[in-house]
Amino acid sequence: MADNLATKLECDVWVPDYFNGKPLIPLDTMMIERAGEKWSIWQWIKFVVGTGIPNFPAFISNRPSVADKRLDSFFALLKEKKSYEKLGAVGYCFGGTTATRLGGTDHVQSVVICHPGPPSISDIKKIKVPAAWACAEEDQFWGRSARLQAEAAFAARKDTDNFVEYEFKDYKGTAHGFAARPNLDLPEIKEAFELAFEQTVQWFQKTLTV
Repeated sequence: MADNLATKLECDVWVPDYFNGKPLIPLDTMMIERAGEKWSIWQWIKFVVGTGIPNFPAFISNRPSVADKRLDSFFALLKEKKSYEKLGAVGYCFGGTTATRLGGTDHVQSVVICHPGPPSISDIKKIKVPAAWACAEEDQFWGRSARLQAEAAFAARKDTDNFVEYEFKDYKGTAHGFAARPNLDLPEIKEAFELAFEQTVQWFQKTLTV
């Protein structure tokens, strides 16, 4: 995906390891692939016992306050070594929540946030750069009411000094993770994955012009 973004946008694309080599959970434990699928109580128990508890130390060592410090160092290095006029960030899942927080800093000038998991409304209200959101139809980690609350927070800034450009797109038939780890054998998921990628490209082309 990073290589494809670099090709489409004709720019450098960096993938910082802000997990410090210790990802939170294996990708194959994320089971829901499309809207309408539900985890049973047994599946939730299995996830918590088999994945959540064993990986709890990784959640602690990669908590937002720690991950953000790693990103501060990453952006400081970029500033030292490169001379970019503008920077954008796209994040998926945990990274979507991270991109939300980045939108409230001076590190970037635009963000794309894909099925975040989940950002606080206070962090959403702190975003001060253009923000595009690619949202799942059904997201077990960021429910519909929270998603609508996020959009309302941006809409409430209309005609004020702190208004920022924004867009929210919902992708029919999708569940959490579709823009990052899609099942390409499902036609509607493959299409949504491709459209969310194109949304990202178009947003950065629109908001990061120099």
